Amino acid sequence: MATIRKTVTFTEQQDHWIKSQIKIGEYTNDSEYLRDLVRQDQVKKSKFESLKSAIQIGLESGISENSVLDIMKEVEHRMKADGRL
Repeated sequence: MATIRKTVTFTEQQDHWIKSQIKIGEYTNDSEYLRDLVRQDQVKKSKFESLKSAIQIGLESGISENSVLDIMKEVEHRMKADGRL
């Protein structure tokens, strides 16, 4: 995989934070720290997009004719069936 060099500017406080993470052994250098932040952001955005999609599917499915008690019983049944309860 090709790499691309970027120039990034930080405040003095941010630079001290990054250096402290390297000093305690969390990362070996600035680039590793920044790549980790990008990976974490990618995961976070992916989860958010999945959640938005699930919400949209729920909204489009309409209003349930089941009572709250019926829904709770159904959830309990599914959780018992797959070992979560």
